[in-house]
This record gives sequence, structure tokens and C-alpha cells, in this order.
Amino acid sequence: MTERGDRIVSVLEEAFAGLMAADPAAFRHKFRKMAAEPFAFYRGSACLFYADMAELPDQWADERTGRIWIQGDLHAQNFGTYMDAEGTLVFDVNDFDEAYLGSFTWDLRRFAASMALLGWRKALPDSVITDLINTYVTAYVAQVRSFAEHPDDELFSLRLDSTEGALHRVLQRARLATRIGLLEEKTVIVDYERRFRRDREGIHELPADVLKAVTLAYESYLDTIPTGKRASSRTYAVKDVVGRSGFGIGSAGLHAYNILVEGRSQALENDVVLSMKQANVAAPSRIVPDARIREYFTDHGHRTAVSQRALQAHADPWLGHTEIGGVGYVVSELSPYEADLDWSDLTEPADMLPVLGYLGRATAKMHCVADSDSAQTLVDFQCEEAIAAAIGDRDAEFSESVVEFALGYARQTREDHRLFVDAFRDGRIKGVDSTA
Repeated sequence: MTERGDRIVSVLEEAFAGLMAADPAAFRHKFRKMAAEPFAFYRGSACLFYADMAELPDQWADERTGRIWIQGDLHAQNFGTYMDAEGTLVFDVNDFDEAYLGSFTWDLRRFAASMALLGWRKALPDSVITDLINTYVTAYVAQVRSFAEHPDDELFSLRLDSTEGALHRVLQRARLATRIGLLEEKTVIVDYERRFRRDREGIHELPADVLKAVTLAYESYLDTIPTGKRASSRTYAVKDVVGRSGFGIGSAGLHAYNILVEGRSQALENDVVLSMKQANVAAPSRIVPDARIREYFTDHGHRTAVSQRALQAHADPWLGHTEIGGVGYVVSELSPYEADLDWSDLTEPADMLPVLGYLGRATAKMHCVADSDSAQTLVDFQCEEAIAAAIGDRDAEFSESVVEFALGYARQTREDHRLFVDAFRDGRIKGVDSTA
């Protein structure tokens, strides 16, 4: 075993020991998914990325730009659509499980390295990958400077009327979805009332004690919905609750529940499906020692909800948090209007370049909206001004530094993937038996 291989194993064990002990089967499934190819390994190993970031110099991070709100796991497949609180379909970052405060460059580096891995998977030469990443970074910097020169950054978003090409098609696809379609997929009418289907994969009945705990947690969650986003009391009446398992690579071993509530009227087509999911420890928090940040959050459910509200100008009106047995959970709507960008449909650089420009702008919006203009109090300065000042007139140097990192880290990740597969096959990751 190499020194790097030992490091991969130790970082994974340190990050996931508790969850692996609680549900080794879930992590065996997670690790088999990660073993499939380098990009999948990269998606599932944010903890390794941040362990590496802790040892990497960052000339662009100062006392302000080193502690802004970041998404924390920004990769090519963490963008998609959502319906904002104003009823507008928006294309944006759509996963906040790892959100925390840290250097703005961590998001850019993580995304850029993911693009280098994706480009390698599509057999694109490094020169083309460089063009793609440069397009992303250039758009990011230009949008940051635009926000610095023209306030009201929360007014900017990628919508049906401000996008073209692949992103516009994703928004159009999301627009075709309906709430009744989601309800028909997940529920059934029994004796004139809607109930969850129990025959769907990953759905299970809850024991009486767990159901009681979830119900009490739901009641506590209602107090965390901002006053301005609360609806009538009828809207929150619970109709049914089920357990849920078998979701993404990053959520292995975490408990989750679906809750069916009344919605804005007693009409059955207005029922709403909520997700109550156990929050994970944010990967960036492992390398950010600031006590002020850590103590700001009551638990990781609180952190996830506060982070999403900070990073999205008009977040889900159902967004909130709660706890069960001292463990934080985040609550949000399972929306029918969520559609992800399908990179398998994008094979030619000419089609990918405009997308990278949009994603750079979306990343800038996310960073710049979570500052002194938002409701949170951890960032009390204008992020766009701080980032623009840190980059100064070195735009080309900044872009080159991101490209150089991305190409190098993608090469490292391809080797890390091989080392991880060998370690998993040989049973060197404690707590997960690859032969079971």
C-alpha cells in the first residue's frame, strides 16, 4: 500500500466511521458506486478533497475571501432547476448538504477538477478542457465584477427568459412537470384520502416509536419556517409518513423520511410531499477551525437550512430544520420542478462552452448573494467587493491557477480512484466488508 493509499483510507475512515458502523451495507453500496469510475469516486470523496485543500497554499484567500459562504461540493452534476419562492423556475446550484464557510476558491477548484474529470471521460484533450475551465472562470470573474459595480445581486438568476441552449431546454423540461404528476408517482388514493405508496423501492413503514419521534420533530420544524414564508395552519396538517432509503452517493447511512401534508387547500391535488433528511457533517467544516462559525449552528440540519437560505436569494418556502435524538435534520419540499443538467447529452465542446459560461455566472451569484445583504450574520461584508479586490487586475493569472489545479488534481483523482478500488477490494477500509 502506498502512502497516498493509506491517506485515502484514513481520511474515509475518519469521515465516515460512525455512519459505517451504523449501516455498513449502505456504505458498501456507496463504495461500489464510487468504484465505478474516477468521477463517481470524486463525487463521493469530498472529505479527501478538503483534507488536501488544508495543505494547499491559497494566494487568493484573505481574511474575507477565505471565509465566505460556499456550496462545499461544487461539481458538474450539482446544478439543476428549482421553483423559487416567487414562483419562478431557476437554474442554479441545487445541493447544499456540504455548504459551509471557507475560501471561495474551494468551490471553483472543486468544480474545475470535476470538469477535467468529465472531459477526460469524454476523451477531450487537455487543451479543450482548459478552454472549458477558462470559460467558466472568466464568466465567474466577470459576474463578480458586475455585482460589485451594480448592486442588487439577488435580482440576477438564470431563468427561461435569460438562457439559451442546453440550460434553456432543462428549464423547459422542468416546466412540463406537474405537482399532480409527482403525487401520482408517490401516492395513492385510499378511502377518499391520499396516502404514500408502500410498493415503491426504498419506501418502508415506520415502527410506532420512530413514527412518534418523526412527528414530534416535524412539529418542531414548523417553528423554523421564516415568518414571512408561513402559510395557514391547514397547509401543514400531516396525512402520512414513511421511511426512505437508497438515495445518492453522498447520503449513505443517513436516515430520511417522507411526510405528506395537506397543502394550501383540502383539494387532493394540492398535497405536498416533504423530505426530512438527516444532515451530514459538512466536509469543509473539517478543515475550518473557526469557533465563531461552528458555534453559529445548533446542528447540521440548522447549518444546511441556513446555508441554503444564504446561498439562494429566494429559497424553498418549506425549507427548515429539526432534530431527532440530538441529530440535525433538514426539511424541504420534494418538488416536481427539479431537473438536472444531463451531461451525457453534451458531447461537443461547442455545446459545452455556453453551459460553462452560465455555470460560472451561477457560481458567482451564489457566492455574492450570501453576504451582508442577506439575513444571515456570519458574513458582514460585500462578497463581490472582497473577491474582486483579491483578484485585482490578475484575471489571467487567477484563471491559469484554477486550470493548473484542475488538470493536476484530476490526474491525482484518477490515481486515487485506482488506490481506493484496491483498498476496498482488499478489505483495508475498516467497517465495510467488500465481500459481503
